[in-house]
Amino acid sequence: VQLQAFGGGLVQAGGSLRLSCAACGRIFGIGAMGWYRQAPGKQRELVARVSSDGTTNYADSVKARFTISRDNAKNTVYLQMNSLKPEDTAVYYCKTRQYGRIDSWGQGTPVTVSS
Repeated sequence: VQLQAFGGGLVQAGGSLRLSCAACGRIFGIGAMGWYRQAPGKQRELVARVSSDGTTNYADSVKARFTISRDNAKNTVYLQMNSLKPEDTAVYYCKTRQYGRIDSWGQGTPVTVSS
């Protein structure tokens, strides 16, 4: 499967962005979809994920500010990010898991939050 992520950019602290990630190609068996991020000099970390039944989980640092959702008909996952903070600055990557074991990653979309 190929993943195309959109929606990153530059925003002031307190602002909002919405990321989208569309899956195309061999899309059969997609289960969980998620967003990860990697800040300069840091390891990639989970931001949020949503399973095929809609169950969600979030990193503690983004709870109550970010919302993940998916549109199965469009094979797309979204990340609504509100009340953004400078520490949210990172490259954001989407990921899908097929058949419970095959991971695919998007190309990353940068998010910069200015103070």
